[in-house]
Amino acid sequence: MYPSSLLALSGGNPFSAPRFQLLTEPAFPHPHAASKASLPSERVAPRRRLAAAAVIPSYTEQEQYSCEYGSARFYALCGLGGILSCGTTHTAVVPLDLVKCRIQVDPGKYQSIFKGFSVTLKEDGVRGLGKGWAPTFIGYSMQGLCKFGFYEVFKNIYGDILGEENAYLWRTSLYLAASASAEFFADIALAPMEACKVRIQTQPGYANTLREVLPKMYAEEGLWAFYKGVSPLWMRQIPYTMMKFACFERTVEALYKYVVPKPRDSCTKAEQLVVTFIAGYIAGVFCAIVSHPADSVVSVLNKEKGSSAFQVLKRLGPIGVWKGLVARIIMIGTLTALQWFIYDSVKVYFRLPRPPPPEMPASLKKKLGLQ
Repeated sequence: MYPSSLLALSGGNPFSAPRFQLLTEPAFPHPHAASKASLPSERVAPRRRLAAAAVIPSYTEQEQYSCEYGSARFYALCGLGGILSCGTTHTAVVPLDLVKCRIQVDPGKYQSIFKGFSVTLKEDGVRGLGKGWAPTFIGYSMQGLCKFGFYEVFKNIYGDILGEENAYLWRTSLYLAASASAEFFADIALAPMEACKVRIQTQPGYANTLREVLPKMYAEEGLWAFYKGVSPLWMRQIPYTMMKFACFERTVEALYKYVVPKPRDSCTKAEQLVVTFIAGYIAGVFCAIVSHPADSVVSVLNKEKGSSAFQVLKRLGPIGVWKGLVARIIMIGTLTALQWFIYDSVKVYFRLPRPPPPEMPASLKKKLGLQ
């Protein structure tokens, strides 16, 4: 038996390993150990799973789900939610992204957010603020498909490997590992369009549309032009996504536990979506900070020919890599909040299973003498 103070310490730091690990067989079998077909779905109570943007389902909602958690349809619709959440939000903030990129690659000319907007409007007009919208929409739609869709896949896989009890004890590590795995593939899908976007936005006169920039970049540098930025993208996006998912999941838990004045299952869907938005914005601020140096390298690297990520990083220095941070915090905070809000709304619209944030399994409570 473990004292209550030890249990409190084990959950105090969301990024720490658990203070104990259970290797014995659980008192109750893992949900996946039994055949799903052997249990009539209308009689089965909702299972608690470690799911993103989760909201507690009632028994009535469980009967009305459009598909089973972990099914091919579930993952496909989660991928669709990722497309809608990432593609639309990144496209909506193209003007701010354009100014942020220009501050990073030419800080002498575009000295601040307001100066950047002023210079861009003076030189290119209002239409100039929309440069790069097409590669942004296509690239981040593909990234969202892989990011959110694969996150659900990897979280389910890793959770099954750990087992129900260890998945609860190591849930933050589970979020980090699943999100990092998903982002690895998401960045491969994003890299070509990100390269086109940055070239359009940061090199005036080079090309104004996706149809112009694609053949021009290919003629000059071949396929390497589209994938030379994938390593810096991993440096930027993998820490960003790990923070985005892990911080969001733990912030949702904390908000319902310490801030929301009523039980979560008493909240309406609209109130739950408000919690989703707030948790997403908090996560977005941390995302922007941890990934900004690599974002600066990506912006400069995709503008220049023949440079390596190390050369760019050395030239920017410890101060230069933080140029444009304020603009990025505003952009990423808003983006992340909207993405989680849209993603959760898609789950509501398509009646997907939305398990709640995890609670200690009954078998674990029994082992710890908490029942």
